[in-house]
Amino acid sequence: MLLFLTLVLVGPYVLLTAADRWLPGVRIRPVTRGKVGLSLFFLVTSSAHFTSTAAMAEMLPPFVPFRTEIVLATGVLEILGALGVWVPRLARLTGLCLILMLIGILPSNVYAALARVPFGGHEHGPVYLWVRVPFQFLVIAWVYGATGQRWLRRSTPGPAKAATDAP
Repeated sequence: MLLFLTLVLVGPYVLLTAADRWLPGVRIRPVTRGKVGLSLFFLVTSSAHFTSTAAMAEMLPPFVPFRTEIVLATGVLEILGALGVWVPRLARLTGLCLILMLIGILPSNVYAALARVPFGGHEHGPVYLWVRVPFQFLVIAWVYGATGQRWLRRSTPGPAKAATDAP
């Protein structure tokens, strides 16, 4: 499943990069290439929130209330995120919200792996869930780049000010 999701995320970027380089007159900005994969990724992953709701709810610790509702709500948020990255005025805010959501759901992957939750009947349940942790950091980095986030960049000082107190 993670291989498929990686292809959904990265594949469009690779194909659009090839089109950009080899087809005359086709110019696709890298950020646009990144957004295509990002949108497809979240549309695909959101579908599991509606088709495997009970299995995903099991990934949340029992003390968490409204587990089914949380799974459904995050599915809706993923769809909104897939669309929101295309709205110029909302792209960065959408990206930040997606990053925060990905960070917020990371503990459920860790819990599910520790509790050996058989996620969706996957034959490698805990292993699969442990592999999802670094994969989630890849997705966070992809969201960061594709939505033009800048909060990790160091600010560069401007030109030195001319001395006004010359002797």
